[in-house]
Amino acid sequence: MTPGYWVPKTAMSRRSRLGHPWILRVIAALALAAVFGYGPYHLYARSGLASYLQLRKDVASMQSKNARLNMENDRLLREIESLRSDARTVERVARANLGWVRPGEVVFDLGEKP
Repeated sequence: MTPGYWVPKTAMSRRSRLGHPWILRVIAALALAAVFGYGPYHLYARSGLASYLQLRKDVASMQSKNARLNMENDRLLREIESLRSDARTVERVARANLGWVRPGEVVFDLGEKP
């Protein structure tokens, strides 16, 4: 051995003992990726923010459903008022829903083909 190229025995044994150092680097990189990738997701999923956002969606859905039901209620109230006050509306509903006819009218039933 030349005096300038002396390698300590402990360094050689450590390198041979570890095997391939790139494998340890890959394992460490995967571990870091798992921690930094899953960690924020886990914190977000357990936090109140996820629940809050879901509840906001639910509230918006319920408000739109309530608006539709209020419009339907208004329509039904107008129909009720019309049935109470207008005889022509009562006649129209009786003819359409109950199949009633006036005396002397002839009904031609063109139902489905046999």
